[in-house]
Amino acid sequence: MKKPLLPAGWVKPRGYANGVAAVGTQVFIAGQIGWDAEARFQSSDFAAQAIQALQNIVAVLHEAGGKPAHLVRLTWYVTDKREYLAALKDIGRAFRELIGDYDIAMSAVQVVALIEDEAKVEIEATAVIPHEAH
Repeated sequence: MKKPLLPAGWVKPRGYANGVAAVGTQVFIAGQIGWDAEARFQSSDFAAQAIQALQNIVAVLHEAGGKPAHLVRLTWYVTDKREYLAALKDIGRAFRELIGDYDIAMSAVQVVALIEDEAKVEIEATAVIPHEAH
C-alpha cells in the first residue's frame, strides 16, 4: 500500500509528492547513472542518460519482485540544472512510460560532478513492495 501525503491547505505539487506513506518490503536502489548493463554510455545527451538511469532503476526493482508503482522516493543528482530543466519534456514523457506514477517523494540537487566523468545525472531510488505483491 502506498499513499501520497498532502497536508490540508497545501497546493498539490506537480510531478512529485511531498511525502509518501507505504507498508511492505523496503528496497533501496543505489544511484543509477545513464550507462547500459555493460557500464557503457550510449549517449552524452542529458535526457537519454536520465531515461537510461530510470530504466536501470526499473531493472533493479524488478530483481526484487517490484514494479515502478512501488517507488516511493527518487533523489536526482544533476551536474547542470539548466540542462536538466531543458530536458524536462523528454524526461517527463519517458517517466510516464517507464514509471507512470508521480506519487513519489522526489528531490533534485545540482552537484559539481559525479564519480563517472561522462555521467550527467544519477538517480537514487527507494521502493516499498506490498507484502501481497510477493
